Amino acid sequence: MTKTVFLFGFCLAALLVFLKWVEYSFFAHDLALEAYIGIVALFCTALGGWIGWKLTRPGSKTVSTDLIDKEGMSDQFKPSGSFGLSPREHEVLVLIANGHSYQEIADKLSISLSTVKTHASNLFSKMDVQRRTQAILLAQKSGLLPPTKG
Repeated sequence: MTKTVFLFGFCLAALLVFLKWVEYSFFAHDLALEAYIGIVALFCTALGGWIGWKLTRPGSKTVSTDLIDKEGMSDQFKPSGSFGLSPREHEVLVLIANGHSYQEIADKLSISLSTVKTHASNLFSKMDVQRRTQAILLAQKSGLLPPTKG
């Protein structure tokens, strides 16, 4: 963490020195107004792009283990990445497998009913199934869900 703070501080200091040099060059009449505005605009665009890229790139998101543990799943049945399901789609699949209706899932996850239906539709599409029961059976066979007892 300390290394990151020092690196960030050093980069900011270097950028500040560069911008001050550009500003000095402008006021010393060594630099035209258009060039000064262009350099500052380029700097702001690059900084904004970098910040946007850092904030929006997908990180290593994992499924909420609280929900899985509450639903009685062991560690060996946490998602393995099969079918390319998102963490939220996997949560919906777990709740479907536990017999919850779409409205109950929406209430439990604090999302709208249409969002639950969208997640369910996406996971059915990714798993290439048409019904909830088919999705549950396929998930159990692939190890995304524990096999049914009894």
